Amino acid sequence: MILQRIILGFLAMGPLSGYDLKRHFDSTVDYFWSADKAQIYRTLAALVSEGLAEVRTVPGVGGPSRQEHRITAAGRAALHEWLTSDLDQTPERNAFLARVFFADDLSPAEIAELLEQRRSAVRATLAALELVRDSAPAPHDRAGRLRLATLDNGLRHTRTELDWLDSLIEELP
Repeated sequence: MILQRIILGFLAMGPLSGYDLKRHFDSTVDYFWSADKAQIYRTLAALVSEGLAEVRTVPGVGGPSRQEHRITAAGRAALHEWLTSDLDQTPERNAFLARVFFADDLSPAEIAELLEQRRSAVRATLAALELVRDSAPAPHDRAGRLRLATLDNGLRHTRTELDWLDSLIEELP
């Protein structure tokens, strides 16, 4: 259901093909919500089936035609209802923390390797987020400010995780 609402949010910004949606996911919200191509296309089909989006074929210019999806009035209402509803209380899943939780039987070298792998991945994420932030235009409206705020949240969480990893690496023998 949340993926449906996120896709409706993108469609509320303007008509998009499934390919365009995947690019938007990868370049904007991937640090807090990811979706693969198959999930996106299945969800688009469900949104159309439920009357929350509509699809039309747009002739391609020098290429194949594309299926362009648009949000409907019912879709806007569903998006609004979700945005104003009680916050979802779904617990976060984190496979890395599950590994740390059960890592007491690993050797110190294996634990160090686990933590170093994560630190490397988090550093790469931080670099990617900083690149997005550095290339993002200054927000000129509330929508832009809110989108930049989600990026700031990702940056802060990522920096905090790096600090935590550094402390844990120093603390463990």
